[in-house]
Amino acid sequence: MDYPKVDYDNRTAIDRTSSAEKKALDAANIDMYKELRQAAEAHRQTRKYIRDFIKPGMKMIDICETLEGIARKLIDEKGLEAGLAFPTGCSLNHCAAHYTPNGGDNTVFEYDDVCKIDFGTHINGRIIDCAFTLTFNEKYDKLLEAVRESTNTGIKAAGIDVRLCDIGEQIQEVMESYEVEIDGKVYPVKAIRNLNGHSIGPYRIHAGKTVPIVKGGDQTVMEEGEVYAIETFGSTGRGYVHDDQDCSHYMKNFDVVHVPLRSTKSKQLLNVINQNFGTLAFCRRWLDRLGQSKYLLALNDLCQKGIVSPYPPLFDIKKSYTAQFEHTIILRPTCKEVVSRGDDY
Repeated sequence: MDYPKVDYDNRTAIDRTSSAEKKALDAANIDMYKELRQAAEAHRQTRKYIRDFIKPGMKMIDICETLEGIARKLIDEKGLEAGLAFPTGCSLNHCAAHYTPNGGDNTVFEYDDVCKIDFGTHINGRIIDCAFTLTFNEKYDKLLEAVRESTNTGIKAAGIDVRLCDIGEQIQEVMESYEVEIDGKVYPVKAIRNLNGHSIGPYRIHAGKTVPIVKGGDQTVMEEGEVYAIETFGSTGRGYVHDDQDCSHYMKNFDVVHVPLRSTKSKQLLNVINQNFGTLAFCRRWLDRLGQSKYLLALNDLCQKGIVSPYPPLFDIKKSYTAQFEHTIILRPTCKEVVSRGDDY
């Protein structure tokens, strides 16, 4: 794979390609780059297979478990050293994010559905966070184009010393220049203002900085050596999401200190989480897969004590449609590498 590398185009970074100092810094990080590239290659191969595999009429749970099985083999899963970075999101239609089926969920992927496939791989905690939107009905093509181009705009705008708020403004301008016609009605495409991209750290999917997809907000700048997920969400609805329905996604808080637990079941479940996921996100299906049962009270106890956080599905208004595209980029000292880029998007 020829990894896509882009020269920085902001004025503060124009000399980086030829700088001996920056080349030396780049060489010092080669192991990190290799791990991210290896995780990205597993992601590319998984999504290439899954695009051909998914067909209308399939159960969402079968789609997710097939995808995760392939990714586990391609990444050569090995405890916390290599594996899946978070559960497979397969959010449908007005659900924009954080839906994966729990056990017993028989939801079926229908021909008219808009499905966001969002999954992650990692090597030694170096996470690839990358997503695309899958549809079978061509009436959604313009919506997907709007969001794909917005993500590419965000990738192009990103760079060392670039303000996060400036990236959001450029993304929104592109996203909201689109309108789509679906079933005879015209909708403006809106950027979902309370969803955003983010910096990524080792074993930490959200490492503290957010990349907005609308104007305004954080004037913090991107810095050399950082890894980012550039992701955008477009909607035919309000452009704002809220929590709803059963939770499936959970994650241990990265900065949690020791919290005393009285419940033996809670202690046992926390031990399982620490051993199998650490601070990576997980879902109820993955606890089922590990042979855990009757764990919901213990899981709720861990959430109430702030040890684990729940991430419920996020919805725009009913009968709206949402789309997502996402790539992981490395702000190398000499260039910007869109490490998860593939032939597909």
